[in-house]
Amino acid sequence: MYTLMIALFVLGYAAIAFEHTIKIDKAASALITGVVLWAVYVFSGADIHDTEHHLLEHLSEIASILFFLLGAMTIVEVVDAHEGFSVITDRIRTSKPVVLLWILAWLTFFMSAILDNLTTSIVMVSLIRKLIKDQHMRWLFGGVIVIAANSGGAWSPIGDVTTTMLWIGGYVSTGNIISYIFLPSVAVLLAPLLYLTFTLKGTINRPDEVASTSSHNSISQREKTTALLVGVGGLLFVPVFKTVTHLPPFMGMMLSLGIMWVVTDLLHRRKNAETRHEFGVLGVIRRIDTPSVLFFLGILLAVASLQTAGQLRDLAGILDTSIGTSTESGIYLVGGIIGLLSAIVDNVPLVAAAMGMYDMIPGTFFAHDDFFWKYLAFTAGTGGSVLIIGSAAGVAVMGLERIPFGWYLKRISFLALLGYFAGIAVYAIQRWIIFG
Repeated sequence: MYTLMIALFVLGYAAIAFEHTIKIDKAASALITGVVLWAVYVFSGADIHDTEHHLLEHLSEIASILFFLLGAMTIVEVVDAHEGFSVITDRIRTSKPVVLLWILAWLTFFMSAILDNLTTSIVMVSLIRKLIKDQHMRWLFGGVIVIAANSGGAWSPIGDVTTTMLWIGGYVSTGNIISYIFLPSVAVLLAPLLYLTFTLKGTINRPDEVASTSSHNSISQREKTTALLVGVGGLLFVPVFKTVTHLPPFMGMMLSLGIMWVVTDLLHRRKNAETRHEFGVLGVIRRIDTPSVLFFLGILLAVASLQTAGQLRDLAGILDTSIGTSTESGIYLVGGIIGLLSAIVDNVPLVAAAMGMYDMIPGTFFAHDDFFWKYLAFTAGTGGSVLIIGSAAGVAVMGLERIPFGWYLKRISFLALLGYFAGIAVYAIQRWIIFG
């Protein structure tokens, strides 16, 4: 059963990767894979009560991610319905793809550190839809947004869930995580941008303007700006709420959504029922991409089954025993492999397994704020960009823009790998300069 679960996971993964070939939506493949793996685990002889306990434990974590995603997507859709993003897009005049790519990539990089990589990727996809008409060009920008969001989130304690785990667990401190990982994270984004600067050709054509309806004419500039400020302000409020209350991030997102709901209802309270419905949360929430949410659910259930059954823990143990972590070169290799593995399975259980394997012993590479933990935060945070389903940001962009797995593998994975190894090189040079 142990091996069968791995085989079924690979089979489900292949179905997701080749959804356009087999003509089956990736959400369906992910849901079937997630449920079947848990069923196989039960049939392997696992105690049903223990299994149910583990499943519900994982489900609480998964649900928090899904509610966070739903809240963020709804807020972004409300801002979009009010044409709030036009406040930004109207100020971007360039038709040169390289110039626009640099602007959006660095905007994503720094936004991801303040918000988080998932929320930022959702916001940026809404922006590129307003700026770029050609689908393949938009997919390219979406791929770079994934790289930028993950690299930007890695150097901030609140930018990526694995970095947050290490920060809250006391393995790294805020000052050290920023000072040690910022430059390597810059390199992760800079390398693919430089490559594309010399290879990307063509011009940017904006989407055709949709003819204005009477309801759209009723949206004033003040309402557009209000929607943008309240929406972005609500997203920025989430990490602040988490820091102050120590409640899960989805709670802050739900509060922000509730405030957005109240503000939009007040903005349109004097208008007719059709307009209030069109621009209110009740009308907008129907446009949320539900298949993407179900895809998330299936993928996370599948990975959780491997975590519960022990395959991921055993994988971390194999890396430790076969390579070793007693030398710097061993840690560079183990951390680098964990980062690449996070492109295949979720980085959260991989980092959790590593946290459970090593004690923070003073005077070793595993001491508080020492080499291994900072390097792990960097590799696990940025390695997921190599495959589009290797990170929350990638899954969100894939679902929203319908980017095929194979297309991303051919066009973006090389760029992500280029940046990943460039970042590791910068990390190593930086450490050599500091410690000689």
